[in-house]
Amino acid sequence: MKSLLGLTATLMLAAAPLASAQLPAQVGEAPVPSLAPMVKRVSPAVVNIATKGTVQEQNPLLNDPFFRRFFDVPNTPRQRQFQSAGSGVIVDAKQGYIITNAHVIENATEITVTLLDNRSLTAKVVGKDEGSDVAVLQVPATNLTAIPIADSDKTEVGDFVVAIGNPFGLGHTVTSGIVSALGRSGINPEGYEDFIQTDASINPGNSGGALVNLNGQLVGINSAILSRTGGNIGIGFAIPANMMKTVMNQLVKHGEVRRGVLGVNIQTLTPDIAESMGAAGNTQGALVSQVVEGSAAEKAGIKAGDIITAVNGKPVKDASGLRNTIGLLSIGERVDVALLRDGKPRRVTAVIGERDAAAEAEAAGLHRGLEGADLADAQGGGVLIRSVAEGSPAAQRGLRANDVITGVGRTRVANLAEFRRATEGAAAFVLQIRRGSAMLVIPIR
Repeated sequence: MKSLLGLTATLMLAAAPLASAQLPAQVGEAPVPSLAPMVKRVSPAVVNIATKGTVQEQNPLLNDPFFRRFFDVPNTPRQRQFQSAGSGVIVDAKQGYIITNAHVIENATEITVTLLDNRSLTAKVVGKDEGSDVAVLQVPATNLTAIPIADSDKTEVGDFVVAIGNPFGLGHTVTSGIVSALGRSGINPEGYEDFIQTDASINPGNSGGALVNLNGQLVGINSAILSRTGGNIGIGFAIPANMMKTVMNQLVKHGEVRRGVLGVNIQTLTPDIAESMGAAGNTQGALVSQVVEGSAAEKAGIKAGDIITAVNGKPVKDASGLRNTIGLLSIGERVDVALLRDGKPRRVTAVIGERDAAAEAEAAGLHRGLEGADLADAQGGGVLIRSVAEGSPAAQRGLRANDVITGVGRTRVANLAEFRRATEGAAAFVLQIRRGSAMLVIPIR
């Protein structure tokens, strides 16, 4: 009887459907599992990208006026030619569209795409978005193979994935692993992030390549690695396919991403804040500290003190998560916002608005590290930081509301116009900050 029960249990287990993350028991006639058939099918959609360009190099000492005067050195940057390599994925064979990372083609004046069959094609840039690190290229659409795109929202931790790309310029290379985590952020504080983390080996040159599931569907675009040495240590990151599609659609349509705004200043919810707002026990969400007059949030009925918990059904973990979600929405898009008010759940509908034209003009020419800081001329001289958005690049660099910027490096600034001239075109600089009675120095990169 026990043998019969054991046999029955075995048969039942054998008949149970396999989870999507499990390797197949058999591929074709092969007695052992193999990824070869899937890899052969999708590899033609993964391309190598070679770029050439020119960058300007300047000794940091030349930014110091005293040094230039003392040594009589002209402030003339020198140009350097460069070559780099990366990867890309064909996502539309009819139009010849290729997805890659924006950083792969940074400063490129010439882009060459090499296919698996060794054809070399000259690519043009359709559009790129540094915020999400996504770029769209286009090549002549002749005998191309595109990869099917998965619904990355269905990806789960533990799913098997395969990375295909061009590490170290070696050509098509395949590595495998699992999805280690979802929703990773903080890799690039200035960007919009919702990374898939994987232990599939990703190395320099893999950027822009494909992360696929066992069905040969694109689940992400390999983008970054976390490493102290520059080599793989089992922690790589990919841009989710759904996020990629959202950005790609805007780049194809407009040549750029036209981000809208909700019109709120927010901060991450903490247990103490939640308790004080009558929402004790809630550990996730973004607290609305201010609603901009005339904004989409105000029109939707959102108020200061509300706790935003979800947008379009997607949970909001913290202020950074809400910023990422809103930053990927299009102007005019209707969104369902779930929130808590006095501990009671509410739902409102907001129509994402345009960024304030005056504010955009005011911010033009300023370093991206200052994003999220509202600047104005300070009484008595300098630049007043009127507010800093929670989780923004400015906040992450240590800037606070009511700080007064008095100088850039050794250059004093009396107003916003002088500040803009002092920082224009600079990749990095140091701010002299007056905070109350204290003087601080804060680097901006």
